[in-house]
Amino acid sequence: MAFLLVSAYLLLTRSHSAPVENGALMETLKSQVLLLSNKSEHYSTQVRPPGTSRRIPQTIIIGVRKGGTRALLEMLDVHPNIVVAATEVHFFDWDENYVKGIEWYRSLMPFSYENQITIEKTPGYFTSPQAPERIHDMNSSIKLLLILRDPTERVISDYTQVYYNRLESHKPVQLFEDIVIKNGALNTKYKAIQRSLYDIHMERWLKHFHLDQIHIVDGNTLIKDPLPELQKVERFLNLPSRIMSSNFYFNQTKGFYCIRSDGRERCLHESKGRPHPIVNSTVLEQLYSYFREHNAKFYRMIKHSFDWH
Repeated sequence: MAFLLVSAYLLLTRSHSAPVENGALMETLKSQVLLLSNKSEHYSTQVRPPGTSRRIPQTIIIGVRKGGTRALLEMLDVHPNIVVAATEVHFFDWDENYVKGIEWYRSLMPFSYENQITIEKTPGYFTSPQAPERIHDMNSSIKLLLILRDPTERVISDYTQVYYNRLESHKPVQLFEDIVIKNGALNTKYKAIQRSLYDIHMERWLKHFHLDQIHIVDGNTLIKDPLPELQKVERFLNLPSRIMSSNFYFNQTKGFYCIRSDGRERCLHESKGRPHPIVNSTVLEQLYSYFREHNAKFYRMIKHSFDWH
């Protein structure tokens, strides 16, 4: 890591002809370190514990973006029989990574023991046209985790992430309503809306996997009461019940649950839980109405319904 920090610093000093504010320098340094660590394959310098190996994931969190994938992964990491990949790999949805081959993919996984399940999560898999077939080709019997939330809430959360990212990059931003509504009608081509059409994406997955291979986690419930949802995942993965209520505590300042494990307490990154914009009620109703038929079709597909608008 020291090497990465020095390398990143050198990159910065070469790429900035004028002095940079300390805060901006640090933010750029962080991004360069992340880029370098990804390129150098995060686990390449990890010492291999005796009796372990890097294994292709037996379970993948396939999505959905802004559905709670990071929270789910971090919470599952509490379980002693689960090891998780540190970064989103984007192997099955990015062609430039997929062509690197399965051994490259394996090299990005952590070391694990035979009694442990390796899990990676990449939210982009769920909406990727190629990912279902590619994952099936790798392992047709794999177990998949899909975490979803109310599609309208997901759209707003998607917008919120992009909004803050653009602010931090000093790029122009638009109001939510100005993006979602075009010429007085709902802008159904907006990518955030397209990602929330769960029935369309799920149809592709069910062409390659049986429904009983895909466990759907209720993202709305996970935020409010994590344990019941995590216990369902334990049962789905045939794991002993090891995750307990004592592993979580509600952080009043952040407004969501944080994790307590191995004598340490940790919360999700500060980018999680950002306040959403207050959306015009008429626009909300248009979104609810648009998603209603898609939700109903999705419920029929999975033989289950959610308390969504």
